[in-house]
Amino acid sequence: MVQVILTEKPSVAKNIADALHITQRKDGYFEGKDYVITWAFGHLLQLYDAKDYDKKLARWRMDYFPFIPPSFQYKVKNNPRNKDKEDLGAKKQLKIIYQLIKRPDVDAVISACDYDREGQVIGDTIIYQLKTQKPVYRLLLNEWTQEEVVKGLGNVKPNTEMRPLLDAGISRQWADWVIGINLTSVATLKYQKGAGKALNIGRVLLPTLKIIYDRDEEIANFVPENYFKLVATFQTADEKQYEGIYTEGKEDKFKDKKTLETVKQLLEQQQLATITKKSVERKKEYPPYLFNLSSLQGYITSKYKGFSSDKVLKVAQSLYEKKYITYPRTASVVLEESLVDKAAKVLNKLKKGLPYEEEIVFAKKRRVFDNKKVESHSAIIPTYMMPSSLSRDEELIYQAIKNRFIMQFMPIAEYDETKMTTTIKDTSLEGHFLSKGKVQLAEGWKKVEKIESKDTILPLVSINDMVDIMNHSISSHVTKPKKQHTEKTLLKMMETCGKGHDNEESEKMMIAILSGFSIGTPATRAETIKKLKDVGYIAMQNKNLVCTELGRKLVETFPIKELFDLEFTGRLEKTLSDIEKGKYTKQEFLNVIFNFTSKAVDKIKKEQQVIINEVERNKKQNEVLGKCPLCGHGVIEGRKGYGCSNWKSGCKFVIWKNDKFLATMEKKPSKTMVKSLLKNGVVMVKGLTSKKGNKFNANMRYEKNPDNEFFSWKMEFNKH
Repeated sequence: MVQVILTEKPSVAKNIADALHITQRKDGYFEGKDYVITWAFGHLLQLYDAKDYDKKLARWRMDYFPFIPPSFQYKVKNNPRNKDKEDLGAKKQLKIIYQLIKRPDVDAVISACDYDREGQVIGDTIIYQLKTQKPVYRLLLNEWTQEEVVKGLGNVKPNTEMRPLLDAGISRQWADWVIGINLTSVATLKYQKGAGKALNIGRVLLPTLKIIYDRDEEIANFVPENYFKLVATFQTADEKQYEGIYTEGKEDKFKDKKTLETVKQLLEQQQLATITKKSVERKKEYPPYLFNLSSLQGYITSKYKGFSSDKVLKVAQSLYEKKYITYPRTASVVLEESLVDKAAKVLNKLKKGLPYEEEIVFAKKRRVFDNKKVESHSAIIPTYMMPSSLSRDEELIYQAIKNRFIMQFMPIAEYDETKMTTTIKDTSLEGHFLSKGKVQLAEGWKKVEKIESKDTILPLVSINDMVDIMNHSISSHVTKPKKQHTEKTLLKMMETCGKGHDNEESEKMMIAILSGFSIGTPATRAETIKKLKDVGYIAMQNKNLVCTELGRKLVETFPIKELFDLEFTGRLEKTLSDIEKGKYTKQEFLNVIFNFTSKAVDKIKKEQQVIINEVERNKKQNEVLGKCPLCGHGVIEGRKGYGCSNWKSGCKFVIWKNDKFLATMEKKPSKTMVKSLLKNGVVMVKGLTSKKGNKFNANMRYEKNPDNEFFSWKMEFNKH
């Protein structure tokens, strides 16, 4: 008999087929002796739209809400380019999956979708929509290497054991639908004038916006204060100089400049000072923890230009599907103890040929392996598969993950921290001059990324040594507000609902992350930040995130304050985490959500009408960029692409602004490029990026496919 394996994406199906040496590919699946491997394209099914339950909901009116379906239903997902039509590719693939499951020689189904809430929902909605009586099993893997696939297929679980994970995924999906549909509709009707984009309201969207709003307000309301410091330069008997900051008690910042001017006058009458205290403390520096998704996104977005957290996730997902790293959507920064042997094997492969190879020594360390600190998935590490060719973006992220893993097994970095007190004797000074310095003794794990220590090194002195006072000066300073949020700091706030975000290495931080008390999940946070930008609530200023005027007005006007409250959102996310662990039921959670939504809608209805967003629809004359190659009408620029103005009559010609082929070479079509293409049939495109990150130029044509109505790009290179 045969088993059908359903994966989340074609690339994963190919990985499993390769692992099982199955080479026969058919339309929508791989055929082997014992297994048939087919795939989804992420979600093939989606929840009904409100209008699918009741046609009148196609038009929004206040008295239609709150609307909560008596039972939630699924349909083939919408075509992303035409939301009123089914996605024909998804419909075709669903039909293939169902035909395979129904085959008389098939006796079981194995869901091999990603091992998380979303993956469980994707697989189960497809499989159970068919109402099959055949047993369903679950393949749970953290990586797609051949070794793990073969081992995993020998240890599949009955899918019924995954019911709590499914309940958590369904609860999240239904809750976000109910809150989103109801509150977006009534908020748009109440607070927006003119038709256009809706005022998006979401369970995760609004508290994230509030974090940025609060920081903006803190900066705007910050009152700077002046303070002063007195720094003196001293010289030892062997003519080595060092600096000391005047300190009284523990305070070295003085609001009253006169205090320091008095000290300065006393100094001017002195030539000598004495070393009265000196302490040298040896300290250890441990490497930063292994990456989870949030810390990886924070590290990459703060270090490299052009990366958003959303882009980091996409690149990491690509590395995962290519079998080079383990599952990226994880909250854990340590590994399960069962992975000790696997980690040792991976390390052994990675360290070969490195200049510090001899210093890399595997050990089962509590800082790396700890079951108590793993939440569902272990931290992100490389697999034993060594990449052969990576794009520039993939290379940056793979190297970061690889280096962080190697660091754990390098010697600990060590340094001496010296503190020195210099006292001016025979004066009435209450304070003394404090100097601090460091000397790196062992570089250790810092060698991996060539981290240089910018240390202040103090001269070698002893207590009671006399030193010369060389000079002294008072400097003025101004207190500064906190910095605006970056994606790195925002992700950390979302990960812990603002708790323990100052020190990402602290035990408090680890406990906060593991509790599930957060805004969103590792998988959804990047998407939330991207959506806030897309809907116009926040904007980027260099690497900083700031509220737009619309975002500010929404926070200040929208009356459902619970949705801005980090505690409220954190509790909801914690409840979803508890459902996953079987500690809370799906129905209890949904009852809370439905009750909250109904009350929120009623409250908004009773609120005073305030316009926070006015949509102006200026009918502008669209510039004709050239003639359509299909029908001869003018091609004009739209919001999502450059298309034929005759589209209402059925002309399908369009060049999408997010064209996937051009995106692989880090390019988007411009108006100038489209004009030249339509005029000459070919356009020279400069600055394309190869998979290896090299820049090149090419002539591009956009030609109709002979067997369908779609167009494809053709690339030509000048021959010299």
